[in-house]
Amino acid sequence: MVRAAYVEKVVDVPDGVQVTLEGNTLKVKGPLGEVERRFVHPRLKMTVEDSQVKVYCELPKKKEAALVGTWEAHVRNMIKGVTEGFEYKMKLVYSHFPVKVSVKKDQLFVENFLGEKHPRVAKILPGVKVKISGDTITLTGVDKEKVGQTAANIEKATRVKGYDVRVFQDGIYIVSKGG
Repeated sequence: MVRAAYVEKVVDVPDGVQVTLEGNTLKVKGPLGEVERRFVHPRLKMTVEDSQVKVYCELPKKKEAALVGTWEAHVRNMIKGVTEGFEYKMKLVYSHFPVKVSVKKDQLFVENFLGEKHPRVAKILPGVKVKISGDTITLTGVDKEKVGQTAANIEKATRVKGYDVRVFQDGIYIVSKGG
């Protein structure tokens, strides 16, 4: 099989967004905030020039060629985060016991879940804003990974263990992932 001599992906940087590369750390600053991420690989390289971010590899193996596309997707998500932001909507579902949800500092407390005496706690990662309105929880932020991980933390904290999930459908579930 013939191997490609060079693989390159280019991401255009829109107006109003600043991208800087310091060593292995890419910083993206836009109207909604700032995101930074480290990109470390011995053979892959990244450059920022003329409002473009280039990710490339010379004589790549199959995995390295795939990783070029992965890095490109990460850069696109960083740019999208600082321009549009990311939003996850979650729905609170309960049947027998009325559940109370509250946010204190960097934790989300779910009280009276399945009638339990102690509240269940989910960690909210820094940079993620949580808004509770009725039975809908909205998570917003500029970093896609942090917003998604916070949603996963909340969903995991309210997972029902030891009961038939077809009967006990209580919990907080991700309804939509918007970008």
